[in-house]
Amino acid sequence: MTCEMSETEMMMKGYGLTTAEMFYRMPDHPHVLNTFIWQDYDLAPDHPRLFRFIEYWGEEIEGPLHSVRFSHRKLIAAGEWRNVVGEFTLH
Repeated sequence: MTCEMSETEMMMKGYGLTTAEMFYRMPDHPHVLNTFIWQDYDLAPDHPRLFRFIEYWGEEIEGPLHSVRFSHRKLIAAGEWRNVVGEFTLH
Protein backbone atom coordinates (compact mmCIF):
# COMPACT_ATOMS: atom_id res chain seq x y z
CA MET A 1 0.00 0.00 0.00
CA THR A 2 1.51 3.33 -1.03
CA CYS A 3 0.81 6.54 0.82
CA GLU A 4 0.42 9.60 -1.39
CA MET A 5 1.51 12.93 0.04
CA SER A 6 -0.86 15.88 -0.03
CA GLU A 7 0.08 18.89 -2.18
CA THR A 8 1.01 20.85 0.95
CA GLU A 9 3.27 18.04 2.20
CA MET A 10 4.96 17.88 -1.20
CA MET A 11 5.57 21.64 -1.24
CA MET A 12 7.03 21.46 2.30
CA LYS A 13 9.45 18.76 1.10
CA GLY A 14 10.74 20.95 -1.75
CA TYR A 15 8.50 19.94 -4.62
CA GLY A 16 7.44 22.63 -7.03
CA LEU A 17 4.91 22.82 -9.83
CA THR A 18 6.43 21.77 -13.15
CA THR A 19 4.62 22.58 -16.37
CA ALA A 20 5.82 21.11 -19.67
CA GLU A 21 4.67 21.85 -23.21
CA MET A 22 5.39 18.92 -25.50
CA PHE A 23 5.54 19.41 -29.25
CA TYR A 24 4.99 16.17 -31.13
CA ARG A 25 4.49 15.03 -34.70
CA MET A 26 1.11 13.70 -35.73
CA PRO A 27 1.47 9.98 -36.60
CA ASP A 28 -0.60 10.26 -39.81
CA HIS A 29 0.82 13.65 -40.82
CA PRO A 30 4.51 13.83 -39.76
CA HIS A 31 4.94 17.42 -41.02
CA VAL A 32 2.25 18.66 -38.60
CA LEU A 33 3.20 19.54 -35.02
CA ASN A 34 0.70 19.37 -32.18
CA THR A 35 1.07 20.30 -28.50
CA PHE A 36 0.32 18.61 -25.21
CA ILE A 37 0.51 20.26 -21.77
CA TRP A 38 1.67 18.18 -18.78
CA GLN A 39 1.71 19.44 -15.18
CA ASP A 40 2.73 17.80 -11.90
CA TYR A 41 4.66 18.44 -8.71
CA ASP A 42 8.32 17.59 -9.22
CA LEU A 43 11.76 18.08 -7.69
CA ALA A 44 14.25 20.42 -9.37
CA PRO A 45 16.89 20.19 -10.77
CA ASP A 46 16.55 16.49 -11.66
CA HIS A 47 12.79 16.48 -12.49
CA PRO A 48 12.32 12.70 -12.09
CA ARG A 49 8.55 12.75 -12.75
CA LEU A 50 8.91 14.81 -15.93
CA PHE A 51 11.63 12.57 -17.33
CA ARG A 52 9.65 9.45 -16.38
CA PHE A 53 6.70 10.85 -18.35
CA ILE A 54 8.94 11.65 -21.34
CA GLU A 55 10.26 8.06 -21.27
CA TYR A 56 6.67 6.77 -21.09
CA TRP A 57 5.75 8.95 -24.08
CA GLY A 58 8.62 7.54 -26.14
CA GLU A 59 7.62 3.95 -25.33
CA GLU A 60 3.80 4.14 -25.46
CA ILE A 61 2.66 7.10 -27.61
CA GLU A 62 2.74 6.92 -31.42
CA GLY A 63 3.43 10.62 -32.04
CA PRO A 64 7.20 11.16 -31.71
CA LEU A 65 8.30 14.12 -29.61
CA HIS A 66 9.78 17.07 -31.48
CA SER A 67 10.70 19.22 -28.46
CA VAL A 68 9.78 19.94 -24.84
CA ARG A 69 9.65 23.30 -23.05
CA PHE A 70 9.15 23.36 -19.30
CA SER A 71 9.14 25.66 -16.31
CA HIS A 72 9.38 24.93 -12.61
CA ARG A 73 8.12 27.08 -9.76
CA LYS A 74 8.38 26.44 -6.05
CA LEU A 75 5.10 27.57 -4.56
CA ILE A 76 6.11 27.51 -0.91
CA ALA A 77 9.34 27.20 1.05
CA ALA A 78 9.76 25.84 4.56
CA GLY A 79 10.61 29.32 5.92
CA GLU A 80 7.40 30.79 4.47
CA TRP A 81 5.06 28.45 6.34
CA ARG A 82 4.17 28.39 10.01
CA ASN A 83 1.81 26.22 12.01
CA VAL A 84 -1.08 28.23 13.48
CA VAL A 85 -2.58 26.72 16.61
CA GLY A 86 -5.39 29.17 17.32
CA GLU A 87 -7.53 31.78 15.63
CA PHE A 88 -9.09 34.96 17.04
CA THR A 89 -12.23 36.51 15.59
CA LEU A 90 -12.70 40.29 15.97
CA HIS A 91 -16.13 41.86 15.56
